[in-house]
Amino acid sequence: MPKIVFIEPKAPNLHIFSQFQLPRLGLFILGTIAKQEGWDVDIIVEESQVLSFSRFRDADLVGISTITSTAPRAYAIADRLRASGVPVILGGPHVTFLPDEALEHADYTVRGEGESALRAFLRAWETGGNVSSIPNLSHRTIDGRIVHNPMGAPETDLDRIPYPAFSVMRHSIRRAAGKRIIPVQTSRGCPFDCAFCSVTGIFGKSYRHRSTDNVMEELRQYDDPRNFVFFYDDNFTADRERAKVLLRAMIEERFRFKWSTQVRIDAAKDSELVRLMKMAGCFTLFIGLESVNPASLVSMKKHQTVEDMESALRVFRRQRIHVHGMFVYGFDEDDWDTVERTVAFAKKNRLTSTQFLILTPLPGSELYDRMVAQKRIQFGDWSLYDAHHAVFQPANLSMFDLQRAQIYSHRQFYSFAEMGKKWIQGRWMALSLARYAWALNRLWQKRNATFLKVIDLLRPKRDVRISVDYRENVLLD
Repeated sequence: MPKIVFIEPKAPNLHIFSQFQLPRLGLFILGTIAKQEGWDVDIIVEESQVLSFSRFRDADLVGISTITSTAPRAYAIADRLRASGVPVILGGPHVTFLPDEALEHADYTVRGEGESALRAFLRAWETGGNVSSIPNLSHRTIDGRIVHNPMGAPETDLDRIPYPAFSVMRHSIRRAAGKRIIPVQTSRGCPFDCAFCSVTGIFGKSYRHRSTDNVMEELRQYDDPRNFVFFYDDNFTADRERAKVLLRAMIEERFRFKWSTQVRIDAAKDSELVRLMKMAGCFTLFIGLESVNPASLVSMKKHQTVEDMESALRVFRRQRIHVHGMFVYGFDEDDWDTVERTVAFAKKNRLTSTQFLILTPLPGSELYDRMVAQKRIQFGDWSLYDAHHAVFQPANLSMFDLQRAQIYSHRQFYSFAEMGKKWIQGRWMALSLARYAWALNRLWQKRNATFLKVIDLLRPKRDVRISVDYRENVLLD
């Protein structure tokens, strides 16, 4: 029986979800497909497992999935494996858009969705067949030329994709707050096309979803109050009527687990949809609020207003659904006033938790192409492309002040004063997350002290401080 080992490289730095280790779903689906094809499968999620190269001694093939920030680690692992004679195939969002770069470190690269490509590749591998007809595959010919096979059509029938068999794989789902967090994906694609997002470059703008029966069959495996389901959908309610059908089925089934997912604020415009979400066990919604600067919302093509955001958050609060809000700093329209107003907005609207992220030009996004064309990218180290490091020159802030905007915002939102308010209000979950985020913010600064010094040195000599009240004590000594 041939053996394949799949690897998800470890994130290079700290982030607000460092404590809640949730592996990406793709490798488990691909591992299940490989098992169906008769392969012995091992999966290593480096975030929660020690990467021992002894596990590759009998491997016939290694597959590594990487996002942009983990690409350097993925390449380092691939280089070592290939040096020892183990073939490597790379996949994931980063290499989808930069396959030539990836082929400097791997024998093969899969671009875009990988299910059909992997199945065809494994069959060709076993029979010694030609790989030139495998969709989405990039490879080198015998004479060293790089060939990018044509992209295949996206899978339209998502019911054909197998459930990820976590129990079959030698991987233990990590617990958080006493719960096993189970990743489930019910749809792919997003009808929106935000300028800074690379999702549509992978899954397209066409919204595809699994049938309700298919999703319910998978969810029944996890019907236990000790489980917590996280729906990986980029926009769970993109098709509201479809979402309602699924939610009603979940309510009728009386599942005992709670769940979270990602939605846009426009979900709140449908009061029936929100009620059904709560009744079906929705616990937390992850929402990309992005900005309170109207000009920034227009430039990123977000198609929402600040008034829409406030109205939606009131709706979710009334249903007692927690909201994790995500904001982004660094758009050309942003200045320090944007930062101050964003923090005030987050406090006023009583978000359970929040992330203040730094705009990051990810390969495959419209933003990346524009930043490259304008020669504004200052760092080419992919490990910094994690939305927590300033890597390009903003229009109205120095890189250093963009970085300080994030640190300042987390410090203000998760301050001791704000924790006191949460304690008085009895918002225990928000208080617990605030304590964790406050400590994480300080630890991040310590670990990134050198980076902070570097971008301080890059600050223009004539740079004028934007605000006198945030300068002191924002960074740790």
